Amino acid sequence: MSPVITPFGTRLREAMDTRGPLCVGIDPHAALLAQWGLADDIAGLERFSRTVVEALAETVAVFKPQAAFFERFGSKGVAVLEQTVADARAAGALVVMDAKRGDIGSTMAAYASAFLDPASPLFSDALTVSPYLGYGSLAPAVELARESGAGLFVLALTSNPEGAEVQRAVREDGRSIGATMLAHLAAENAGAVPMGSFGAVVGATLGDLSSFDLDINGPLLAPGIGAQGATAADLPAVFGKAVRNVVPNVSRGVLKHGPDVAALRASAAAFADEIREAVAA
Repeated sequence: MSPVITPFGTRLREAMDTRGPLCVGIDPHAALLAQWGLADDIAGLERFSRTVVEALAETVAVFKPQAAFFERFGSKGVAVLEQTVADARAAGALVVMDAKRGDIGSTMAAYASAFLDPASPLFSDALTVSPYLGYGSLAPAVELARESGAGLFVLALTSNPEGAEVQRAVREDGRSIGATMLAHLAAENAGAVPMGSFGAVVGATLGDLSSFDLDINGPLLAPGIGAQGATAADLPAVFGKAVRNVVPNVSRGVLKHGPDVAALRASAAAFADEIREAVAA
C-alpha cells in the first residue's frame, strides 16, 4: 500500500479554508433522477454523477457520495461510483464515502480495505462508519486510516429521530453512548495539528448540544442544512466553540437545481458563503 503522506485532517482543514466549509452530497435516488429528466438506470446514474462532479469538483471542498444509491444497480453502479470518486479527487475535491460500514474483526478490515486502501478503486479520503458494535470494533478502520492518511466519520449524534434511543442511552458510568463516542474520537485526535482525521457525524438539526463536548479536535460532519430544515445561521448555536471544524452537508438543497450546471454552481456558492459567514461571526 502506498500511503497518502498528508493526514486527512490536514487536507480537510486546507480545503475548508480555501474552498469554503461545504460538503455536497451525491445522492442519485430515483426521485431526483426523475426531477432531472433522467431515467432510473445506469445511463441516468452516470449522467447525474458526472454532471455534479463537472459542475462542482473544482470549487467545493468535499463531496459525499451515498454508496447505497450506486450499489442498488449492482456491479455497473459500483463502477460508476468508482469513476465518480476518481474524477472528484482528480479535480481537487475531497471525497467522504457515505457507506456507514460497521462490523467486527476481518469483516471490518475488509470494509476498511475497500474504501481506505489507496490501492482500492473505491479509495476515498474518508469513510462514514457505525460504532454500534462497540467503538473497539472500528479498530481495523482506524488503523488503516492512519496508515493511508485517510479519515473516518463516526456516527455519534445523528439527525434521525430514531437515533436517540441508542445514542442518548446512558451507560452505567452516567455518560451517554453518543458522548462516549465523542470521547473516543477526542482521544484519537489528541495532539493533531491543525486537527485530527477522526470525525463525528452530528446533525445540524439537533438544537442545543451544549451538554456534549463536541470539541474533539476533529471534523464534525453535519447533515441537515437545507431541505432538512437547518440553516447556516443555526450552526454556532448547535456546535458552539467547535463550529470552525464543522463540515455542513447539503444534498437536496443543491442538487435540486440540476441538471443546470450554472444553477448547481450558484446554489453551492451561496451555501458556502452563508456557512463561511455564520462560522466567522
